[in-house]
Amino acid sequence: MRRKELRLVVAFHTTACAMAAEKHCRAAGLAGRLIPVPRSITSDCGIAWSAPPGLRDQVESLLAQAGVETAGFYELPL
Repeated sequence: MRRKELRLVVAFHTTACAMAAEKHCRAAGLAGRLIPVPRSITSDCGIAWSAPPGLRDQVESLLAQAGVETAGFYELPL
């Protein structure tokens, strides 16, 4: 079984926002990937962005500047 590690999970209201977040984060060279929303989070969209927790400020800033609406930022063991 894989050992769980702390991850930043960004939830979205729509799939379009999740896809836009992926586009902007990849263009900025930020590590991360799209994942299914963990059960412990409630979200309108079933897709979330997962990244190392140390990138939280950068991801928040980037998505705000790009106008990508988020449903919440969480740090969870995944």
